[in-house]
This record gives sequence, structure tokens and C-alpha cells, in this order.
Amino acid sequence: MTPGLADQLRALEPVDAREAHSIAATLERLTWAVDPFDEFADEHHVTASAFVVSARGVILHRHRRLGIWVQPGGHVDAGESPPAAALRECREEVGLDVSLLDERVFHVDVHPGPRGHTHYDLRYVLEAPPLEPRPGPGESPDVFWFDFAAARERAEPTLVAALGKLEDYVARVRDWSGD
Repeated sequence: MTPGLADQLRALEPVDAREAHSIAATLERLTWAVDPFDEFADEHHVTASAFVVSARGVILHRHRRLGIWVQPGGHVDAGESPPAAALRECREEVGLDVSLLDERVFHVDVHPGPRGHTHYDLRYVLEAPPLEPRPGPGESPDVFWFDFAAARERAEPTLVAALGKLEDYVARVRDWSGD
């Protein structure tokens, strides 16, 4: 398991009751005997995703299988840390050079995944240059920058509270007024 992950989860200030439940469920999932990141060991596994931000706002993409607008992310490969998985998945799905704004988990959500799986999603915040996304081969071509108001209107409804938290966070840590 990633060192300090449980401590990061316990330190999170949940944005709503859904996230509070997700934090508790993920902490409990980390105690199971089977590898919490292995998507083949159990239908309940921890995933990693990220909110990609820049002076242009936040990136959302239309999930290929589910048809909903969400942040990029996916499964954690064997031997990979969740932040590294979030970086890799975003580079593949967005096609931009991204970097972590903070290595700590920003938000957590437990939700149904494809094939009857349950995802315990660890969400990070990544920064990218304000360039047009260039998704990799086989990735969803529907990847766009949205200002925060438009993102909240377009996104899967369960993301709205997290996007509000993200907008406040970005305003505190980045000043892109000169960009």
C-alpha cells in the first residue's frame, strides 16, 4: 500500500456526505487482505483519477463506456503509486504534459465501475499548460477545457461538489491572471 495513504484520507475535509462515506469506505477497503489496487483480485478496487487544471479551467472528458462527463483516470497498475497512476492516465487520456500540484489525495468517491466493479477513486489535482487536449489513440476524443461554472453544468452530478471544492482550492494556490 502507498505509505501514508490512510493518513491522507483521514486528514481530508469531506465536501459533502457522499465524500465522507467514500472516505470511510475506502479506509475500510484498505484493510482487506487482498491487494486493494488489483482490479483482477476483487471486484472492489482502488482507482486513481485527477482534476487537470490551468488558466483555462478544468478538463473533463466523456467516458467512452459510460457516456458521462468526468475527470480522466483509471486503474492503478502493479507496483504503481496512485499519484503515478493519475499522472499516467491523464497523460494518456488528455495528451498534455501534466504535473501534480500536490501529492496528497484531494477528493475521494466510491462509485460503480464497468463490469459490475466498485471503484474507490482517489482523486488528485494536476496542472497542465493551457493547450488543446490531444487524447491518445483509443481514448475518448471528447476532451475539453471548461470554466468551473460550465464544468459543474456538464459534469456527472456526483462531481458538482468536488468541482466547487476544486475551484476554491485553485483560487487559493494559483494566480493565472497574467496568463
